[in-house]
Amino acid sequence: MARNLLSKYFWIIDTIRRRRRISRHELTELWLKSDVSEGRPLTRRTFYNYREAILEIFGLNIECDNSTFEYYITEEDAHSREVTDWMLNSAAVNDIIAAGRSVASRICLEDVPSARTYLGVIIDALRQNHVLVFDYNNFTRSRPDREVTLEPYFVRIFHQRWYVIGRNARENRVKTYALDRMDQVHLSHKAFELPTDVNADDYFRDSFGLVVTRAAAKTITLRVDHVQAKYLRALPLHASQEEFVHDGFSLFRYRMRITDDLVEELMSKADRITVVSPPELRVMLIDRLRRALAPYDEDK
Repeated sequence: MARNLLSKYFWIIDTIRRRRRISRHELTELWLKSDVSEGRPLTRRTFYNYREAILEIFGLNIECDNSTFEYYITEEDAHSREVTDWMLNSAAVNDIIAAGRSVASRICLEDVPSARTYLGVIIDALRQNHVLVFDYNNFTRSRPDREVTLEPYFVRIFHQRWYVIGRNARENRVKTYALDRMDQVHLSHKAFELPTDVNADDYFRDSFGLVVTRAAAKTITLRVDHVQAKYLRALPLHASQEEFVHDGFSLFRYRMRITDDLVEELMSKADRITVVSPPELRVMLIDRLRRALAPYDEDK
């Protein structure tokens, strides 16, 4: 029953978003033609209940224009829309997979173990602006950091791992922690004031991945073969991506900070991507490639 209800919510949100504005009569006609209706009309009372549920679950407000009697979803900021889209996509995938239990052995998924244990309590900390306390197993140290006190600002998923970013109260600086390295996580009773200038979009705007430095963003140009170019068009490396098509290759231009995450990403595609500029990024890639080949040279 719950799965069927979610399917109905997804359908209503998607239909109104695609049409931008739609009358209830048009919505009802499309509803009856869809599989989610199960042959039953969308009554006024049912639609009202669905609107309330959509607002409560997804934070989306379906308004009615009293001059045209058309329904529309109130404007969301870009980041809120991105989060909502991610929630809807994830829920839709879960819904589809739940319906396909009979072929579960033939559905291959990527595991995100870090979400299962502590994501819930961290979301509660974000919602309540309460301090988190936890032990942290840093891979570069032999002993864990005990009772880290963190004012959580936001969470981010990157390469199948969840991370929480916030101010380490003891060190008085913003740091990033992987959820799968955290232990003994609990919500303290101490509240904190979220700084007015803290914004996830602004924080990550000029960065790829998780690493954020104080270095200025650089104009980065990559030469990409025609096959890899198709992948970058389908899944851009960064929001600033621009493409300049040439005969047999493309130049992709970005505005980003040079970070370890970016270097590692480029390393994973080094046979299809060449750094044109800036020179310091070329040097970093060349150095990383030489170090990667060194163990094989020793074998000779």
